[in-house]
Amino acid sequence: MKYVITGLLALSLFGCSLTVQQPPVAKQTKNLYDQDSDGVINQRDRCSDTPIDAVVDNDGCPTFVKNSEENNIHVLFANDSSEIPESYMENIANMSAFLAKYPDTHIELKGYASPVGSAAYNVALSKRRAQAIRQALITEGVSPARIKTVGFGDSDPVKADDVEESNALSRRVVAQVVGSQGNVVKEWTIYTVREN
Repeated sequence: MKYVITGLLALSLFGCSLTVQQPPVAKQTKNLYDQDSDGVINQRDRCSDTPIDAVVDNDGCPTFVKNSEENNIHVLFANDSSEIPESYMENIANMSAFLAKYPDTHIELKGYASPVGSAAYNVALSKRRAQAIRQALITEGVSPARIKTVGFGDSDPVKADDVEESNALSRRVVAQVVGSQGNVVKEWTIYTVREN
């Protein structure tokens, strides 16, 4: 028994004197920082300027939702006139506000005439009508560079129950503008307010 205890003591002394190699130092080869604080490391981040509160995908890119809406102008004119009736000024003001909301949009005003009189006269009249709406939009603050006018004359009369109604509806200027914006989807926080 004495020899067993001595042997165990000797083994324990030799075991303590053994040296252990240091583990290898890991060398960082990838960029593990997150410069824009979106939760995706720079090495994987394909969108390095993500807004802080944006919901991002695995590539660090924000999710966009595209919103679009449209606005129309439809102005009717008296026979052989390019004077805008007062009742349509609100329609023009609404289009001006819409164009201000979507600054990258442009508008094409299409003027028409009723098939009364010569075709050449009606083309000139339809152009004057479109120009009158153009001038009203410019007065409302729309840049002239964003407005195009076209006169179609009496080439596209509006179909109606009788000739008089058809002529009244054909003396018009129309335009349709679609505006769209992309918005970043934001993360939910305790400060988020639900929209109704």
